[in-house]
Amino acid sequence: MPSREPADGAELVDSLGRVARTLRVSLTDRCTLRCRYCLPADGVPWMPTEEMLTDDEVVRLVRLAVERLGVRRVRLTGGEPLLRRGLVGIVARIAELRTALGTPPRIALTTNGVSLARWADDLAAAGVGRVNVSLDTLDPELYAAMTRRDRLADVLAGLAAARRAGLTPIKVNAVLLRGVNDHEAVPLVRWAVREGYRLRFIEQMPLGPAQEWDRSRLVTAAEILERLRAELDLVPLPAAQRGSAPAEMWQVAGTDAEVGVIGAVTRPFCAACDRVRLTADGHVRTCLFAATETDLRSLLRAGAGDEELARAWRTAMLTKPAAGIRTGLVAAPDRLMSEIGG
Repeated sequence: MPSREPADGAELVDSLGRVARTLRVSLTDRCTLRCRYCLPADGVPWMPTEEMLTDDEVVRLVRLAVERLGVRRVRLTGGEPLLRRGLVGIVARIAELRTALGTPPRIALTTNGVSLARWADDLAAAGVGRVNVSLDTLDPELYAAMTRRDRLADVLAGLAAARRAGLTPIKVNAVLLRGVNDHEAVPLVRWAVREGYRLRFIEQMPLGPAQEWDRSRLVTAAEILERLRAELDLVPLPAAQRGSAPAEMWQVAGTDAEVGVIGAVTRPFCAACDRVRLTADGHVRTCLFAATETDLRSLLRAGAGDEELARAWRTAMLTKPAAGIRTGLVAAPDRLMSEIGG
């Protein structure tokens, strides 16, 4: 544990001076898909309901982060957040909060898109500003093989519904697996350009079943760019535009479309990280690959006041590692991505 204590009223500052402005809140560990790089075919035992934060507890901790701790952006994740029954109500209550600047937090949502067509209008009305949708292939058979569910048509319908609802810009996240869907890099970009979506390729991380991770089979950021540049003219966007965002960005020449590559393993962006995570069971996780967590749920349920909770959260930030993942030195965390929150 760090030796120094954070000051009362301080923002979420780590030992290197990085300030957490973005809070990623996992609302459930459950998911409608069984993506091979994320979950075993038979799934895993889901978190007992009584261990999960209630709607009121979620909103209270988010309020604390927004009103007292300097958070300005809230991303709702899972598992699959659209499985959370109280989702729309949670969004509406978060949208009513105000930061120290007097502005509402920007609310985004990451989803697999399977149920998005049903919820897009309600989410937009409640206060969600934009969505990220995971989609690794446009081939229905390959999609079914990769996710172990035949739901590609539903995802495409969800993307279209999100666009109609104004949940833009819509970002599409794709993970390329060697010998599986890596041949679709260019077709995915061309599809995204045509549809007006912002595509992000993400290097596969060791956050799923152990047998699915092999560093030697990783499709790296450099390799992804090589494949794209073989057929597309990409113009690098200024690094200053990136800020704390994880993706390196390029514009597809002749269009206003952008494509990004997130080299989470080979080009980690830890130095500019402004994120902190809250798991569905109420633990602060300062990094996807953090070795420790801080249990706010137990404090909350024991009757802790806002300042006690805030101090525990600020103290947790001091344990944030300088770099959670390094090239050639990858250790999987003790939880799957579905448990941590994407």
